Amino acid sequence: MEELEKKNITSVKEEEAEEEIDNSFVPVYHSFASKNYHSHLASDDYLSILASKDGDFLLSPIGAQVKVSKLEGKVVGLYFSANWYSPCTKFTNLLVNVYQQLKECSNINLGFEIVFVSSDENLNAFDTYRSSMPWLAIPFSDLETRRALTQKFDVEGIPCLIILQPNDNKLDAAVIKDGVELVYRYGVQAFPFTKERLDELREKEKEKRDNQTLSNLLIHDARDVLFGHPSPKQVSVASLKGKTVGLYFSAQWCIPAKKFTPRLISVYKKIKQQLEGKEDEDFEIVFVSSDHNQVDFTTYFETMPWLAIPFDDPTIKALAKYFDIRGIPSLVVLGPDGKTVTKQGRSLINLYKENAYPFTKTRVGILEKQMDEIAKGLPKTENHSGHRHGLTLVPEGHGGGAFICCDCDEQGYGWAYQCLECGYEVHPKCVKPVRRDPDN
Repeated sequence: MEELEKKNITSVKEEEAEEEIDNSFVPVYHSFASKNYHSHLASDDYLSILASKDGDFLLSPIGAQVKVSKLEGKVVGLYFSANWYSPCTKFTNLLVNVYQQLKECSNINLGFEIVFVSSDENLNAFDTYRSSMPWLAIPFSDLETRRALTQKFDVEGIPCLIILQPNDNKLDAAVIKDGVELVYRYGVQAFPFTKERLDELREKEKEKRDNQTLSNLLIHDARDVLFGHPSPKQVSVASLKGKTVGLYFSAQWCIPAKKFTPRLISVYKKIKQQLEGKEDEDFEIVFVSSDHNQVDFTTYFETMPWLAIPFDDPTIKALAKYFDIRGIPSLVVLGPDGKTVTKQGRSLINLYKENAYPFTKTRVGILEKQMDEIAKGLPKTENHSGHRHGLTLVPEGHGGGAFICCDCDEQGYGWAYQCLECGYEVHPKCVKPVRRDPDN
């Protein structure tokens, strides 16, 4: 597992620029997509590959030896992780919670287990990290087995959770490679991770999105109002009906938000000015806080000209999970009908400012075409004062697409100036051209 290079797990700029959201309700993790989420292998292969020529045992949480054969007939999760990577430690906290809930169910306890496959740098790091885990582990000394599992299941990034199903009277057993995503999205409800169960959950999710309204998103029990200004003004959720609404996930402690929030405030005010006099159209933003306490929430909200969900309201966690918020600040835009228009509001604000309104596919398509025309007149290569290598102009789908600008630390999408040597990327507008001696 030492061969899993850290640079293949995430780029330096992603790790530095993407702010982590409060782990108390949303884990932030990076997992590379797999080409095939489901493949088929004989169940016996799982047991045989977990045992090495030096032994057929795993380590229990207290260090006792547990025979690999004890896993026979169980749903097994192979957890590829490492203590040196922050998204791993954060996902581990969530996974521990899910694991313990499943173990408390008597009908599940005997049918589910997790095996830690370490990519820690040394034995001390392995022991320290494993002490936080209530499940089994492959011995750190068994490098052969750890490498074999990484190769067998094409593990390209961590955290990674491979779910192995018992035969269950079938010739083959399913291998599910997106366990991290499933645990995040469904928690304990994902068990037993069968195709039938996952299809059922996805159908319920689709039904919920089809029936999505502002009311069922923002109202909780008897609370049908939001906070406004000046405090303690309250605004009914019903008053937002027919408006384009942005859900702004942020917190006072979030470093990227210190740059983005003032920009969003400026754009918000300009959009409101554009819509003055239009009775059939309006725009509003609702702050969804992940602040650590009421004082921080109040102080931060006082800087904002829009509405807010009350601090520590259960709706906050529900919205973060529902919209799959992996990091903050994040801006989800809802249309006048209450349906989701885009979850890329932050990126669109950074790219197009107030021109992004109303954030629809049609509007974004027009803006992208305008950007394509502008790009035709840009230099194909540039030397940027903030980077030692030359940069190449790349479009979406050819090395462009979503990225974090290494100059302004904000999200971008589409055209970018990219270093083909190290992956450094900047917005075209952020390039500071300099002349360089070609011989240096």
